[in-house]
Amino acid sequence: MQADYDLVIRGGTVVDGTGRAPEDADIGIVGGRISAVGDIAGRGADEIDAKGKLVTPGFVDIHTHYDAQAVWDRHLAPSSWHGVTTVVMGNCGVGFAPCKPKDREKLVELMEGVEDIPGAVMHEGLQWEWESFGEYLNALDRRPRDIDICALLPHAAVRVFVMGDRAINLENANQGDIAQMREIAREAIAAGAFGVSTSRSLSHKTLAGDPTPTLRAQEDELRGLTMGMRDVGSGMLEIVSEWAPDHHAEFAMLRRVVEGCGRPAVFTLTQRHSRPEVWRDLLTHADEAARDGLSIRPVVAPRAIGVLLGLTGSQNPFSGTPTYKSIAHLPLAERVARMRDPAMRAAILSEDPAKGSTFPLFHRLAAEQMFRFGNPPNYRPAKEDSLAAEAARRGCAWQELAYDALLEDDGNAFIYTPLGNYAYYDFTVSETTLANRNTIMGLGDGGAHVAFILDAGYQTWLLDYWGKQQKRWEMPELIRRLTSDTAGAVGLHDRGVLAVGKKADVNVIDWDRLGCGKPYVVNDLPAGGKRLLQKVHGYEATIVSGHVTFREGEATGELPGKLVRGVQA
Repeated sequence: MQADYDLVIRGGTVVDGTGRAPEDADIGIVGGRISAVGDIAGRGADEIDAKGKLVTPGFVDIHTHYDAQAVWDRHLAPSSWHGVTTVVMGNCGVGFAPCKPKDREKLVELMEGVEDIPGAVMHEGLQWEWESFGEYLNALDRRPRDIDICALLPHAAVRVFVMGDRAINLENANQGDIAQMREIAREAIAAGAFGVSTSRSLSHKTLAGDPTPTLRAQEDELRGLTMGMRDVGSGMLEIVSEWAPDHHAEFAMLRRVVEGCGRPAVFTLTQRHSRPEVWRDLLTHADEAARDGLSIRPVVAPRAIGVLLGLTGSQNPFSGTPTYKSIAHLPLAERVARMRDPAMRAAILSEDPAKGSTFPLFHRLAAEQMFRFGNPPNYRPAKEDSLAAEAARRGCAWQELAYDALLEDDGNAFIYTPLGNYAYYDFTVSETTLANRNTIMGLGDGGAHVAFILDAGYQTWLLDYWGKQQKRWEMPELIRRLTSDTAGAVGLHDRGVLAVGKKADVNVIDWDRLGCGKPYVVNDLPAGGKRLLQKVHGYEATIVSGHVTFREGEATGELPGKLVRGVQA
């Protein structure tokens, strides 16, 4: 007997992505699209019993860095483990196209420093089948994967392509340079780019300490680059900025650029601990722009943005000391044994870790913001639990406590160090920004910071913490923030809602079991590179274009993910 549907998700509680109240219904899928929602009598070639489970749209993550991983890996973990079915990559102005052969090393060095993807991993994993951005998209298009990908044109790559060493030296672009950048942007958008991205952050550096080439790009350069989007009538601007020295003037400049090109923009909004109140002004400026009809939306995080320092990761507080460097290559067990030797301990503690550090964020580490991470992980530690506070109580140096903390759990322990959104030692910033409907939930950075940050599971954490534990927002609203809101922000109007005709990207979720385990390190990248992962539970099934890609957290082998070229109707 011939089936009526390719797949039927039967008897679940449908949370459709609009924010509306849930309702029990079946979902019928044919040809990768939702063909029926309601009481379905017909039979599916495959069926999922979703009784007692939530049925939601697949999650859309607009801030990731899978630009390299998407070239070599069919499975875009960890995002695909967390119910994410579409990602936007190429954020923060960094990426690998356009690129002339002689400049490949420059882009690798920049990505290594900015996004903590080891150079050896990229050298082995990238095949460089492209020079133009369109050729890069074609290379991505040839590879199947478990989720859909969308790409932004990275300003740093464009600048190096056009200006060469002048870009690295932070020289101003001339009018000829700007005209060429505009044409590259126009061609990229026409080929399928979702927009252009740029960075004006001092934290974005190569391992050698050189700043991102876009750091001081002048307003006329940004205007010219974004006018390439205006020429096509599509695309958005994504920007991360230091918002210094005058954050009001910087936002005013961004607003003028957006007004000139007529395209929407999104920007990273976090609390910098050195300037803990600037975020409030930026949120106000974005709201004012919205009232004036300009789409300049902040992208925000649901908790503190935190670094995991440990012996299994890529960084720890002593990584820059000569003595630790002399044993860093050793297997973990041998390293731990050596570090337990009192003489080794004394030597490492006597040395300056800053002098030899290659960690671009080292200057932002502070003992007042260092905590034992624990198991289960504690993302909301109290001020009195910091290493600085504990050291004051014990009358010792915080470095001694940090050293001993690294050796706990046979060297598998982490020190959690919030770098943003935690100046008040609570979630005030995240709660306030998430409460603003003009903001977009994001900043998980999937594919980047692979061995010292693991925030790519923000989707699961948002639902678990703010929905289940705190009950701060109703579950349908949180699902909306992960689906129709993020999809609509980038022009993916074919997904993010469970409705007839929409793309069949779906999650079946056991709400009571939803959550994450403790982060751990694996060496599964090209060249044996390491990265942080964590076990996820509660996702009964994830469906991409009507194909079940995960069941009970295990990959099925289906690879329906595609490159998405531009805005979808």
